[in-house]
Amino acid sequence: MEHNQEIRRIVVKVGTNVLTDGTESVSSDTVANIAREIDLIRRGGVQVVLVTSGAITEGRSLLEGSGMYTQSSVDASTTSKQVLAALGQVPLMKRWVEAFDGLDILSAQILITRRDVQDRLSYLHARNTILNLLEAGSVPVVNENDVLATDEIADVNIGDNDHLSALVANLIDADLLVILSDVDGLYDSDPLLNPEAQLIGQVDQVDEYIRSVAGSAKERGRGGMASKVNAARIAMESGSSVLITNGRSPGSLVSAVTPTKNGTYFRSRTTNVESRRRYLLSEYANRGVVVVDDGARKALSEGASLLPVGLVGSSGTFERGDVVEVRAESGARLAVGITNYSLEDANRIRGVQSEDIDSILGYEYGHELIHRNNMVVISS
Repeated sequence: MEHNQEIRRIVVKVGTNVLTDGTESVSSDTVANIAREIDLIRRGGVQVVLVTSGAITEGRSLLEGSGMYTQSSVDASTTSKQVLAALGQVPLMKRWVEAFDGLDILSAQILITRRDVQDRLSYLHARNTILNLLEAGSVPVVNENDVLATDEIADVNIGDNDHLSALVANLIDADLLVILSDVDGLYDSDPLLNPEAQLIGQVDQVDEYIRSVAGSAKERGRGGMASKVNAARIAMESGSSVLITNGRSPGSLVSAVTPTKNGTYFRSRTTNVESRRRYLLSEYANRGVVVVDDGARKALSEGASLLPVGLVGSSGTFERGDVVEVRAESGARLAVGITNYSLEDANRIRGVQSEDIDSILGYEYGHELIHRNNMVVISS
């Protein structure tokens, strides 16, 4: 497999239509096939985060098997769908765990809501957790926490975790978001109605024409091409390219990280590094400043995280999760980043070793004042 060396981290979104493979329940064979392709991608040095749907379908299957399921009692309300999601999360995750275990791959479950990504502190928690899991060599398996969130369930225009997958791609600075669909990609017209419909190979901008040919949501699950195209737009704006490809075609996922990818490729005009740099540089101004010694300055220039031991001063009004400016003792601006600790905490742990943070504060949010994954170096 000829691997695209520019792709180092991807998000794979698999929806209900792909997982059920045209049936009324999640297919173990489909889960196993996707896991094997993820394994092949990882062998090429690419980190993979999986966003999976299927919890509601699994829950419905459990109730049907118990004889307690009725169409009117379960499908009539968002609350009932939350019940199905709660019932289905465990068996759904069990399928993925067993599939990855068979490949000697550790997997971890991440349940998040859109609010978790929008809230500054929750964003930091989620980002750090997923990135640390990737560094540990595992495959984080992400799903919407349907028991707490209603947006993905109640609004068919949002989609079957499509929007969530775009937010996760932005969250972890993914190079590529792969959306596995039950069709080959985006066509210029409905291929079910028009046998002459042509697959659109590449999209550089999601404009009115692209939105118009995307159509509307499908029956099973809650996603459709319209929601996938909207997810692609969100991901592109944050620096991640997107590929919509047929998840039922063997090898389609593996081909996503090669030059000969199959499907519709949405090419981002910017990189996630550039996007994150713009975000951090636009946010730092009124948050606060931390001043570091020469040893920390040199470490930052070499790509290291900022540790409390290198901190000599701090000012402002920042809280944990805020963006702050990093300055040298000379006053030179060195970097901007998201701080793991508030101003009060930073003053208390100034100059101390990381292993002493817990004994001083009584808690710990990590060994770093600012992790390198959450920082943009301006100068050295």
